[in-house]
Amino acid sequence: MIPDLTIIYYTANRMNDEFVANTRNQLLKVIDDTPIISVSQKPINLGQNICVGDIGYESINIYKQALIGAKEAKTRYIAMAEDDVLYSPDHFIHIPKDKSFSYNLNVGTIYTWNKEACFIFKHRQVLHSLICEREYFIDAMEERFSKFPDAVIKPDCWTEPGKGAYEKKLGVTVRWSERFMSEIANIVFCSPQHLGFRFQGFRRKLGVDRKKELPYWGKVEDIIKLYKNP
Repeated sequence: MIPDLTIIYYTANRMNDEFVANTRNQLLKVIDDTPIISVSQKPINLGQNICVGDIGYESINIYKQALIGAKEAKTRYIAMAEDDVLYSPDHFIHIPKDKSFSYNLNVGTIYTWNKEACFIFKHRQVLHSLICEREYFIDAMEERFSKFPDAVIKPDCWTEPGKGAYEKKLGVTVRWSERFMSEIANIVFCSPQHLGFRFQGFRRKLGVDRKKELPYWGKVEDIIKLYKNP
């Protein structure tokens, strides 16, 4: 594990409780005694919980909740965690460079509605796989919210910190990002309850990099059983 790390777990509490229990159990399994700050829209029993109330299931609120958790943390580093992700044992051992947003690109996505289940790899920088210095994240988010206090902006322009093209569109500081690949992949369940589903829905393309089995996790047919419909 990274020394001096806090897990920032944010959730809108829209997923099925049984499914979320499966993903949380995996998270707790791989982080040992690393502290967790959970920022939720309903009270939950996970680490130090901060309940912000039902502020809505919007992409901008993901960043609001993550920022609240980051400000509450006391460690040098933070790592983001979401309720629909299974985290690998070696994800949280990566130490990011100074002044850099570090994204794990080794992420296999399962489209839960796909008739022929598979792990899909698109190698994108996504918030749920971010590890960085706490102050660097706070500075980036506070600059954004200061510039857009009412968050009146297209959600796709806000996006993850460290994506220079979008930061230029926002008119905020362009910040450095890096990418890494954990030896074992993280697994993301993309379902109709997933926030991004509202934009593309069932039109999401599978991509060409697909696998039916992965080291540590095994066969996709077994892993998808952890997903429970609401």
